[in-house]
Amino acid sequence: MSLIEMPGKEIFIVDDDAEICGLLEMALTLEGYRVTAFRDGGSFVAAARIRRPACVLLDVCMPVKSGLDILRELDASNYPAPIVVMSGRGDISMAVAAIHDGACDFVEKRLGIDAIVTAAREAIDGAAQRRQRDSRDGTARSQSFCGHNRLTARERDVLSEIMAGATSKEAARTLGVSPRTIENHRVQILEKVGAKNASDLARIVLSARRAT
Repeated sequence: MSLIEMPGKEIFIVDDDAEICGLLEMALTLEGYRVTAFRDGGSFVAAARIRRPACVLLDVCMPVKSGLDILRELDASNYPAPIVVMSGRGDISMAVAAIHDGACDFVEKRLGIDAIVTAAREAIDGAAQRRQRDSRDGTARSQSFCGHNRLTARERDVLSEIMAGATSKEAARTLGVSPRTIENHRVQILEKVGAKNASDLARIVLSARRAT
C-alpha cells in the first residue's frame, strides 16, 4: 500500500505527556506546520503505515512500547519521513540505539521546546536535500563521514568505544588510559567530526554506515 503524503507539512508528535504535546503543538503551529498528536505507540504506528508526515517527533519513554520498540516495529530505517527521538534522560547508549534503529536525530527534552522544534525543522530540510541529491545524481554516500580521515588511530579506538555505549571509565579500562584522557579524546573527536554533542556524533557515524 502506498503511503499518503499529507499536505501542509504535517508533523506527528508521539508522546504520552499532554503538556509536552501541547507546548510542541503550539510552537510548531507558529512555525507553519500542521500537527497531529498521538498519546500511544499503537495509534501512531497504525497512522504511520498509511500516512507520511513531514517529520515524526517520538518520545523514547512511552507506555507499553518504548520509542525504540516503535522504531523497530515501524522499520524506521526504511520509513520515508525522518523520525526524531526525544528523551527526558538521554545518554549516548540510548542515542546510539535510537539512531541504529532508524531515527535521524536524538534530542534531549531538557534542552527545551525550541531545541526540539529546531531538530524537527533540520530533519525536514535534511530529508528534502537528500531527496534532491539522490534524484540528481543517484550516487551512494561514502561510508567515511566528514572528519573521519582526521582522526588519529587512538581517537578511532575511543570512537569505537563511544559507539559501543561505553562510559569514559569503561573506555579507559579497555584502552588502558585514564578517564581524563578519554574525555580529552572525546572533545577532539567532536571537533574534528563537527558534531555538536555525543548524540549528534552517533547520528553522523551511524548515518554514514547505513548509507553503504
